[in-house]
Amino acid sequence: MVLQSSGFLSNMKISGFSYIRNGFDYGYPFLQSIQSALPLCDEFVIAVGDSTDGTREAIVKLDSPKIRIVDTVWDDNLRGGGAIFAQQCNIARDAITGDWGLHIQADEVIHENDLTRIYEAVKKYSDAPRVEGLLFDFLNFFGNYNYIGITRRWHRREIRLIRNNRLIRSYRDSQGFRIYPSEAAMAVGHPGRKLNVKPTGAPIYHYSYVRPPRLMQKKARYFHKFWHDDRWIEENVANRDEFDYHQVDAVRMFDGTHPAIMNEIIARSDWEFDVSRIKPNFTAREWILFQIERITGCRIGEYKNYRLI
Repeated sequence: MVLQSSGFLSNMKISGFSYIRNGFDYGYPFLQSIQSALPLCDEFVIAVGDSTDGTREAIVKLDSPKIRIVDTVWDDNLRGGGAIFAQQCNIARDAITGDWGLHIQADEVIHENDLTRIYEAVKKYSDAPRVEGLLFDFLNFFGNYNYIGITRRWHRREIRLIRNNRLIRSYRDSQGFRIYPSEAAMAVGHPGRKLNVKPTGAPIYHYSYVRPPRLMQKKARYFHKFWHDDRWIEENVANRDEFDYHQVDAVRMFDGTHPAIMNEIIARSDWEFDVSRIKPNFTAREWILFQIERITGCRIGEYKNYRLI
């Protein structure tokens, strides 16, 4: 199902941008991700890596005049820190022409009920130049579509809308963004500055750990290689056919509704995730911090790659 435009009209232009390679092979809901963002966007730029599974053809088949594909070739030797993801994100980001850039990753989806709220936040802060980005809450699904990860293993908030300033770049493994004093500073490894942001109050539906277990295991082994060498993978990623979703610290039941664009995928899910079989893998420190957060709502030492103003 293709979500239809909500009729947002303004002189302000929003450009969506993303990246993907072999989305079908690794179980990404990339088509749903793109379609969920289209109603907000005047254009949508996607960097499509050299895929062999029909990913590019499927995006073309969406037949949207808003979508513009930038063809790329991934350097599989670019290993460490997920740098390839930031590189691909920045390729798409550099091709946008809007006043604002909406970044959505291939396993992230926007709920149709939140489109107006997001648009109103952009409109509200467009004339406030100190606001460099907009912050989203994250619903990090794990195991199946009924449960959400609730510990510090998952980020609770992140920037997904930025001003179209070429000195705002994807940071580290493309989780978020930072702004740099100059292109020369970026070239010599300047760490950049955290963006000044305002919250949208809207969630991103993040489906990174919701796939059939066999496909999840395939994805985990492949994508770890962009952070680690082969030896680390062999020592730390189980050599099994299926991913074990039950080795997790803690989850909670999701009591909301999913984006309608995900309904067909959710209806096809047929694997088991039995929360009674969870084998918590907290360290002693993690357990203490989790109990403090559970009681107080405060996540001590939380990583925040943004400055809330």
